[in-house]
Amino acid sequence: MTNTRIPPARAARPGPSPSPAPGRPPARDRGTRLLATLFLAPTIVGIVVFTVVPIAGSVVLSLFHWNVIDSPSYAGFSHYGDVFGDETVLVSFRNTLVFMVLAVALQLLVALTLALAVNGRMPVWLRSVFRSAFFFPLVLSAASISVVMKYLFNQDFGVINWLLGFVGITPVPWLTSEHAAMATVVLVYVWQQFGFSFLLFVGGLNNIPKEIHEAAALDGATGLRKHLSVTLPLLSPTLLVASVVGIINALQVFEQPYVLTNGGPGDSTRTVVMVIYETAFEQLRFGEASAVGVLLFVLIMAVTALQFRLSRRFVHYQ
Repeated sequence: MTNTRIPPARAARPGPSPSPAPGRPPARDRGTRLLATLFLAPTIVGIVVFTVVPIAGSVVLSLFHWNVIDSPSYAGFSHYGDVFGDETVLVSFRNTLVFMVLAVALQLLVALTLALAVNGRMPVWLRSVFRSAFFFPLVLSAASISVVMKYLFNQDFGVINWLLGFVGITPVPWLTSEHAAMATVVLVYVWQQFGFSFLLFVGGLNNIPKEIHEAAALDGATGLRKHLSVTLPLLSPTLLVASVVGIINALQVFEQPYVLTNGGPGDSTRTVVMVIYETAFEQLRFGEASAVGVLLFVLIMAVTALQFRLSRRFVHYQ
C-alpha cells in the first residue's frame, strides 16, 4: 500500500482590491465632499442672498423708474445719462475720490508708523495696552463717534478750539469751511479706521525674520534706510491687503460726512453714498439711486483691479 502525499493547500494570495466604477469617486471622498459642502453652505447662501442678489437687483432696478408708490416703468439706460449730467453727482464722485486718497494715505502712514513704534523695544504688557487702545475705536459705531466729534470740533464751544485758544490760535471753522470740513472728516475717519491697518502691520512685522534685519544692520542699514530697503519690501503683501480694504471702505464712506457736515458746506463733503441715500430714501427715486450705486460698484472694482495689476511689480513675496 503506497502512501500518497497530499500537497498542502496554498494560501490564497490577496489580489488587488476592486477599483471603483469609472467616473464615480469612492464613498469616503463623497462623504468628505458632502461634509465640506454642508460647512460651506451657510456662507455661500449668505453671499448669494445678501451680496449677489442685491447687486443684480440694483442693476435691474437702475433700468426702471420707481418711487415705491407707483408701478415701475421701464427707463432703459436713461438714468446713467442723467447721472453724468447731474452736477451734484459728479461733485460727489470727485469728493469721494479726494477723500479716498487723503484718508487711505494718512491711515496707512499713521498705522505703519505706530506699528513700527509698538514693534520696537518695550515691555510686552505695554505693547498689549497700545494694541487694544489703537483698535478700540474700530469697534465703536461710526455714527456715535461722529456725534461726539461734532461737538469737539464745534467752532464756538468745541473743546478743540478751546485748547487752541491757550496757545493764541483763533477759533478754526472746522465744520463750516469747505477745506477745513473735508480735512475734519478725514481726520475723524482715520482716527476710527486706522486700528485695522495697525493690527495688519503688527502681524506683518512679526512675520519678518529677525535674521534679515540683523544682516541688514551688518551691511550698515540702520534707521529709515533699513525700513525703506528691508522692511517695506517684505511688508508689501500686507500693504497690499491694507490698501485694498482701506480703499474699498473709503469709497463707501457715509456716516462721518453725514453726521459731521451733512455734506456741507455746500456740497464740499457730499459723497457718493450720501447721494444714493438722499436720492433713494428722501426723494424716492430708486432707479436713479440704483444707477449711481452701480457706477460706484464699477469704480470700486476698477480701482481694486488696478491695485492687483500694480501689485505684480511692487509686491514682493518671500
